[in-house]
Amino acid sequence: MADNLSDALKKLKLASADSATDSVESCLDCLLKALAHNNANASEKVQEMGVLSLLPTLLAPQSSCTPKVANIIAEVAKNEFMRSPCVEAGLIPPLVQLLHSKDQEVLLQTGRALGNICYDSHEGRSAVDQAGGAQIVAGHIKSLSQNTDPDNGKLLTVFCGMLMNYSNENDSLQAQLINMGVIPTLVKLLGLHSDNTALTEMCLIAFGNLAELESSKEQFASTNIAEELVRLFQKQAEHEKKEMIFEVLAPLAENDVIKLQLVEAGLVECLLDVVTHTVNGERDEDVAQLKTASDLMVLLLLGDESMQKLFDAGKGSVFERVLSWVPSHNHQLQLAGALAIANFARNDGNCIQMVESGIVQKLLELLDRHVEEGNVTVQHAALSALRNLAIPVVNKAKMLSAGVSDTVLKFLPSEMPPVQFKLLGTLRMLIDTQVDAADQLGTNSKLVERLVEWCEAKDHAGVMGESNRLLSALIRHSKSKDVVKTVIQGAGVKHLVVMAMSEHMIMQNEALVALGLIAGLDLVGAEKDFVGAGLVQVLHKLLSDERTAPEIKYNSMILICAVMGSEPLHKEVQGLAFIDVVSKLRSHENKTVSHQASLTEQRLTAQS
Repeated sequence: MADNLSDALKKLKLASADSATDSVESCLDCLLKALAHNNANASEKVQEMGVLSLLPTLLAPQSSCTPKVANIIAEVAKNEFMRSPCVEAGLIPPLVQLLHSKDQEVLLQTGRALGNICYDSHEGRSAVDQAGGAQIVAGHIKSLSQNTDPDNGKLLTVFCGMLMNYSNENDSLQAQLINMGVIPTLVKLLGLHSDNTALTEMCLIAFGNLAELESSKEQFASTNIAEELVRLFQKQAEHEKKEMIFEVLAPLAENDVIKLQLVEAGLVECLLDVVTHTVNGERDEDVAQLKTASDLMVLLLLGDESMQKLFDAGKGSVFERVLSWVPSHNHQLQLAGALAIANFARNDGNCIQMVESGIVQKLLELLDRHVEEGNVTVQHAALSALRNLAIPVVNKAKMLSAGVSDTVLKFLPSEMPPVQFKLLGTLRMLIDTQVDAADQLGTNSKLVERLVEWCEAKDHAGVMGESNRLLSALIRHSKSKDVVKTVIQGAGVKHLVVMAMSEHMIMQNEALVALGLIAGLDLVGAEKDFVGAGLVQVLHKLLSDERTAPEIKYNSMILICAVMGSEPLHKEVQGLAFIDVVSKLRSHENKTVSHQASLTEQRLTAQS
């Protein structure tokens, strides 16, 4: 075979120079046979003997050899090492010219050749881009899309594959296709050719690529993609096909408009169906489908309109089905159920209704099951749901009396930052305005010790911030001397002083109010910590800085007055010439600040 191929390639070089069509044809046939027998070896031979450079002249639009030449290029370009040489041999411009041909076979082989050269090849894509090949192919797809003839289906599949190879994982080329209006055309194809498996798969892969791009979402939203994908999904029995559709649905469902379209097209019913059929399955594909379907369900609930439609005033059948996942024995369903509740709990009305319906008990039972089992993602999701449900004021007392804080405290030993973060947020929401609960938790020395420990979690800014905020909240909402004592004994004061310098104004304010209460309720007990943490220096900095918000300046002055009863702190205040800073604030544009500055100045003058 190798000798025959060498002879054929030599003959091809001579024949192409003489334009002897018959001998060229027989050489091409021999080459195609060799490529079918051993593509890589034959391609290497083509490369060695410099045959690629002869091919542009053989790609004449009128020549009978043209389809075979394009077929040969398509075959050799299946090899990665041949793609750049194909570009260097100048094959792209004549191939792109052939896209204007009316001959179906020429178009088919040309589409294959260009698609294979573009596959994973920067040079190939760049050359096709410069020659304007994508525009012509996109135009063909548009004009051919209405024709359901089988031969036409094959050509459409090749052209879609070519565009996919051309743009795969290349944002700028994908954006170019989107600007050409490829998306509406492909969606139409999916509807008209849903019986053509190869073409359908090609469209799905193309959608999967394009849907990753943010700019594509708007175009997708203006088509009936939701209906087409749901219809296609309903027809599928095979796991692989469903998985392909899932891969398109996931990026599309990140868009809120498309979320609602998918809900209205009946996707949720399909997903619930998948869950029912796979929940007890033990095959890997069942487990994978269950995860994908339940994850997608949760994603649909992230859109406000789609979520509210499915909540349906707490009476929605979908809402009820999703709730039934929480007590399930399947971790994936428990997780999805808890995340779904967290998503439904995004407005006060829903939260109030859900707490009344007894959801809290289900979540507490779920958490109790995971204290020992310790599935971190389920813990995190259930705590997220409880945190959201605790936001409306009317829910707090009900949730506290249901024992939420006791269950949440069982996770205090957790070493997982995501669980720590949600635990802190849940407790902070629960005690907001709840004096007794803040008092009870604030005198729990184990909790305060853990909070102080987490206030130093420099690797986890979220946990550190939430710990500081909860420490402050325990003092602010209880206004209790016992809580203040527990915080002082637990070495928490210094962290509140550091928090007063936070970049977030809300945290600065919370810290200053808590520090004011500490100074008011137990100045003697806190004196040493205030001095050690440099409280007076921090307050001087806050009052001197022009960028400090009025509210912070106001609370800093209140705190200065509160610490004047301590001799060492009083000395520090005098040493830093606070009067100069405060007297300047008397002319502050904010009336509350200027008034407090006058009062503070009087206090400082009286005690100097």
